Order: sequence, then C-alpha cells, then structure tokens
Amino acid sequence: MSNWAGRTAAEIAAAVREKRVTPREVVADHLARIARFDGRVGAFRRVRGESALDEAGALADRADLDRLPLAGVPVAVKDNLAVRGESTRNGSAATPDRPAERDHVTVARLRAAGAVVVGLTNVPELCVFGTTDGVHGTARNPWDVSRTAGGSSGGSAAAVAAGMVPIALGNDGMGSLRIPAANCGLVTLKPGLGTVPADIGNGDWFGMAENGPLATTVEDARLMFDVLADRHGAPEPRPAAGSVALSLRSPLPGVAVSRPYADAARAAGALLARAGHEVRPAEPPYPWWLGTTALAHWTAGTALDAEGLDPRRLSRRTRVHAAVGRRWVRSVRSSDRRERLRALLEPFFAEHDILLTPALARRGPAAAPWHRRGWLRNLLSNAYTPMTPPWNLTGWPAMSVPFGTLPGGAPSAVQLVGRPGSEAALLEVAGRLEALRPWRRTAPLD
Repeated sequence: MSNWAGRTAAEIAAAVREKRVTPREVVADHLARIARFDGRVGAFRRVRGESALDEAGALADRADLDRLPLAGVPVAVKDNLAVRGESTRNGSAATPDRPAERDHVTVARLRAAGAVVVGLTNVPELCVFGTTDGVHGTARNPWDVSRTAGGSSGGSAAAVAAGMVPIALGNDGMGSLRIPAANCGLVTLKPGLGTVPADIGNGDWFGMAENGPLATTVEDARLMFDVLADRHGAPEPRPAAGSVALSLRSPLPGVAVSRPYADAARAAGALLARAGHEVRPAEPPYPWWLGTTALAHWTAGTALDAEGLDPRRLSRRTRVHAAVGRRWVRSVRSSDRRERLRALLEPFFAEHDILLTPALARRGPAAAPWHRRGWLRNLLSNAYTPMTPPWNLTGWPAMSVPFGTLPGGAPSAVQLVGRPGSEAALLEVAGRLEALRPWRRTAPLD
C-alpha cells in the first residue's frame, strides 16, 4: 500500500482524479504523519481529524471530481483565516473561541477546487513577529527543531516542510510567507496587491498583507496560486523575465547580510546567467526612511488588530507593539511614503525585469518562548528579515525559493521580486532555478 504523505499536490490530485486513490486514503495518510511528527514540530494549533476524513469521504462523491485541480489534496490553513466550524485564534488567548460561520474566501476557493482542510496552523500572537510561538504552541523548523520555523506563517511552513501536508495557506504583511519559507526550504509567492483576495485582520495592515501558497515545488505553488487567484483554466500569461538585477545589500542600514545567504544569491545569479538571462549587479535605490516607514506600518497595523481585545490577555510584547503603533496610525493613514517608494523604485524595474536578493540576512533564531520576552528583544530578533518589507510597502509580488544549504545543512534561499503583474514571470524564473538545481523537498524527520 502506498503512503501518500510526502507526495506533491499535483501528484495527489492527478491520482484522485484518475481514481487510483480515494481522498479519504490520502487524508488518512497525512493525519497519520501529523500524529507521528507534530509533537516535535508544533505546526498545528488544531487538527481536524474526523472532520477532515468525513469531508474527504464526501468529496469522493462529487460529480466534478475528475475536473478538480486540487482533488483530495490535504491543506493546512494559517490560524488567522476563517475555516467554517472552527475558531480563529490568531495565536492569542485574547481572541474569542467561537466557531466561524463561513470560510474565508481563499479557504472557500481551495475547498471548491477539491482541497481538504486538515487543520489550522500556529502563528505568533496577532501574526506580528518573525518567530512562531505563544500560548497555542511553538512552530519549529523541521530541518533543525532547535530553530524557529519563522513567522508569522510559521506553522503552515513547518507543516509543509515536515511532509504533513503538501501545500498550506499563509499570508504575508512584512514577509510572513517568505520568512518561514526561507527558513524551512519552501517555495512561496506573495502576490501583488489585489491579485488574491486579502481580508486579513483589521484592514490588511493598510493593504500590505496578501494571502498566498506554501509548497515544496514551483509546480505546486503555481497550482495553488492559480486557485487562490481564481485563474485555474485561464490562459497562462507569457512571462517576460530576461533581465535580472542581483543585489546583496540589505535595504535597512546597519543590518548586514551573512555570507551564506549572500553566496546563495550570487550562485543563483550565476546559474541564471548560464541559462541565458542577462544578470548584472544593481542596487535598488532604497530611501533612508525605509526602516522607519516599515516600523510605523508594522506597529500601526498591530494597533488596529488589537482593538477590542482584552489587553490583559495579550502578551507583553504585543501590548507594547500595539501601544507604539497607536501613535502612528493617523500619520500612516495620511502618509504618501508608499507612493514615494514606488516612484523611486519604478525606474529600476523599468530597467530590470526581476530583482534577485538573499531571502534572509541570517538564519532564523532559536525556537524559544519569545512571547515571554520583552518587546525590544523581539524587535532585535526580527532583524534577520530585512529583505522582505519593501515589497509589502510597494504592494509588488515577491517569492522565496530554496537555493543551496547553510553550513549546518538546513536550506538556504533567495528572493525574487518583480513589478506589478509579474507573478507568472517570477514563477518561471523560480522553476528554472528548480530545474537547474533541485532541492530536497521535505526535512529528514524519519
């Protein structure tokens, strides 16, 4: 008997459509893997067990099963998006333990495409920080369980990297897809503004937050993205990604990129050059005020999400983060700095199709109770993620793609960024990297 845990979403969906396996068998295999490994990894806040098996059984009776792009594919959902019948805790003790009446639109699209939700994944409280730990659990990097999976989609990334699900749903407001994907050796795409429905928290962090896929292959990331963007079956846009700018400099002054991540970006650039891309060093004109603008939006978004919650039930780091942000809310709403940033960067992207950078400045910190530590200490721990925030401020698409390994054997990663509407081009370049230098898809937990 085949074990379907560890297969790709594309493989599973094809087998279910061809009736070589039932959705219930696929889901049962993945639930067994969750039961075996999640005690070490901490990916899930809630496993849906019997509910997922029942839904998989019902899926087998759908008349359109042979046409579903995600037929029988188990999926995990980040615990800040509503799943019908389940509470949405957002990593906090302050949120209501009340079942949602309906699915978030992205969850509904996944289910309509044939996916089966097997559980909700751990996040840091209110999805604020780049480490995933809190009252509902700690998500660890399956490649090195002494390290954080990253945040805030850390549980979703850990679940995929551990082979507990082939794909997972997360979101990204300052890097919250790309950071855990880079830590855990996954492919992810933060779509451009308006490409996938957002509706995350109280105002999508001023429109910076986007929902997107976490996967082990570019094919699976593309497949899930097409479903989330309601593009499945639509003609594929013709990618245009000839010119690649290679930048190794951190956008934030004082935060240096470590050698392993810089080396990965250099090697990826050299590989693309040999494949026929025009690759040349070029530095985006990041403004001096980028760091303060990112901090203002990050904290102010948290302040809005914390409204109406009992502050006594929030962790100290979250309370301080929200208190800092309340001072910024009015100025962020009236600020033109995001428009100014786009205006500064548009000429760069008129000259270059794709920007290639390291995905992180250094490896993720220890898996530790960061939620019990002070705000400043948490702020400093997040300094390993300077490469991601600019592209939430602009609202432009960006990816994290595994490339190479760190000295300890965990995955390294690079970031790809494009102008608005370039999701297909980014996926094309990511697929070329995958074809030229394939990566190990799941962590060796066995």
